[in-house]
Amino acid sequence: MTQADKRRPFEERARGDPSAPAPNSAIERLVDLLDGNRKRLRRFGLAASGLILAGSAVIFVRTLLLIDVKKFELALAATGPDQIALAFGFAALSYLALTGYDGLALRHLHIKAPYWLTALASFTSYAVSFTLGFPLITGGAVRYWIYGPAGLSAAKVASLTVVAGVTFWLGMGSIVAAGFLAAAGSVAEIDHLSPLANQLIGLAVFAALIVYFIWLARMRKRGKPIFRNFKLPGPLLTLGQMALGVIDVCSAAASLYVLLPKGAGVPYPTFATLYSVACMLGIASHSPGGLGVFEATILKGVGGSSDEVLASLLLFRGVYYVAPFIGAMALLGGVEAVRRWRSLREAMTAPQDE
Repeated sequence: MTQADKRRPFEERARGDPSAPAPNSAIERLVDLLDGNRKRLRRFGLAASGLILAGSAVIFVRTLLLIDVKKFELALAATGPDQIALAFGFAALSYLALTGYDGLALRHLHIKAPYWLTALASFTSYAVSFTLGFPLITGGAVRYWIYGPAGLSAAKVASLTVVAGVTFWLGMGSIVAAGFLAAAGSVAEIDHLSPLANQLIGLAVFAALIVYFIWLARMRKRGKPIFRNFKLPGPLLTLGQMALGVIDVCSAAASLYVLLPKGAGVPYPTFATLYSVACMLGIASHSPGGLGVFEATILKGVGGSSDEVLASLLLFRGVYYVAPFIGAMALLGGVEAVRRWRSLREAMTAPQDE
């Protein structure tokens, strides 16, 4: 056994060859339909992203033009050390929950891995993708760079990235459904819809989650893959995904919430809903880290002094995005240094041909 094999911490539990998918499954027909209309969908996606970016840019630029630099500096200075410490604490809790995303995905894929490796891959991939955007590409690339040398194939890494992404969306969907149902009146002050309309939106999202569960249960009972050999987690693991997603998103929202000016007056449940919507719009815009779109949504939703809210958003960017990104770059550099050292040591200790 080679030294590289000894270092591989993964243990894939063989379960035999997966059964071939049904040739005419609904998912495959949907994929064929989407593939046949790829150009139209790309144009539609670009147009939608452009509209979101344009609308957010108008709001954000107008806000920036009205900013009083002195008030902005005073708002930054008024943020207490206790607020910043709480923000870092909630950010750490959010990233801790994110490590569970990879943990559940690996469990679903029947792969064993030490927690330190799962935490390293999860933290670095999310810290990079949150900052640079395009999570399927950037996050997947970082994960493969970490998991690949440990013995995980590119196909498994791609499946893991998709399952982890589903966890994130399940968490946000759950929060939006609960927020629009339980805090319909408070949300109405933000989106200017009637409480009844907000409750109907919450019911629609909740119904979509139920339909997703029923569909998963049926696919699992039939033992069929969703697409080719890829299978989504069953109902029990999906409940775990939802719980982790809610903990992650609520912690991230709390990290920003504690930095807001004390007179903001937005209840936390309402703010968590607003935060989830802002994240969704930021992802849909394809702006790196939702930059501009996220801020415009929060500024419009929270209201109050734009100077103080913008100062809170700037601090939040530093706490939740910049600091983890710097830490991730340092960790990735350390991992690469360790790999180079191991390769050099193996080359030096290998028997030389005479």
